[in-house]
Amino acid sequence: MIKAVIFDIDNTLYDFDKANVYGMEVVRDYCSRAFGLEEPQFQEYYRKAWKLGEQRVGTDTAAIHNRMIRFQCMMELMGEPLFPHVKELSCGYWDAVLAHMEPSPGIVQFCHKLHEKQIRIGVGTDMTAYIQYRKLEELGLSPYIDMVVTSEEAGVEKPHPDFFRLCVEKSGCLAEECAFIGDNMKKDVEGAAKSGLYGIWYSQGKEPEQGLAYPLIRSFEDDIVTIHGLIGRRL
Repeated sequence: MIKAVIFDIDNTLYDFDKANVYGMEVVRDYCSRAFGLEEPQFQEYYRKAWKLGEQRVGTDTAAIHNRMIRFQCMMELMGEPLFPHVKELSCGYWDAVLAHMEPSPGIVQFCHKLHEKQIRIGVGTDMTAYIQYRKLEELGLSPYIDMVVTSEEAGVEKPHPDFFRLCVEKSGCLAEECAFIGDNMKKDVEGAAKSGLYGIWYSQGKEPEQGLAYPLIRSFEDDIVTIHGLIGRRL
C-alpha cells in the first residue's frame, strides 16, 4: 500500500532542458558583452570550467550543480576578476530559468489528488537545497510538499542507497510504502527500486523501449494515470 509519493524535480515536475536554454542565453549574452567572447570561445571556457569544478568537488556531490562554483572556475580560467561577474552570472542564469519554468502538464492536479487521499508528498533531488526550494515555490507546488531531500543534505547523489534511505526516513513510512517518480531510469527508477521503493518512470511523453521492467507515467494529465489508476491500485 502506497502511503508516500516522492518526486524528482528537474525534468519531472517541470521541463529543465527547456528552461535551461533561456538561462544559458543570459550567460552567453553576458559573456559576449563583458568579455567579448564569441560562441566557440564561450563553449570552450564553459566546458573547461565544468570539468575543473568536477575535479575540485567530485562527481557524487550536490556542489557539482552549483552554478556559482562553475562560473567562479570560468572566471579563474579566463583571468577575469571574480567580482561582480560570478554573482551576476549565477543570478542571471537562475532568474532566467525560474522565469521560464512551467509545471509539467497535470502535475498540480495530480499532487492535489494525492493530498486529498492523505498520501504524503515529497521530493528527492540531486541539487543544492536553496534553488530547489525556490523552484517548488515558483511552480506552485510548495503547499503540497511534506518533505524534501536534496543531495546536499544526503551527502550523496542518486542512486546511492543513502539518498533513498533518507527519503524513506523522512516519509515516515516503510520503503515498500513509498513510490518514487522520476525521469532518469538509472538514478530515479532503478535506484529507488534497488532500495526497496516502488520506482516509476516519468517518460515525458516518450514511448518506452520493449521490455520495460518498471511502470511508467507518460503524462500527469493522462486520464488513465490518476491517483485512482497507477498509484491508486496500490492504495
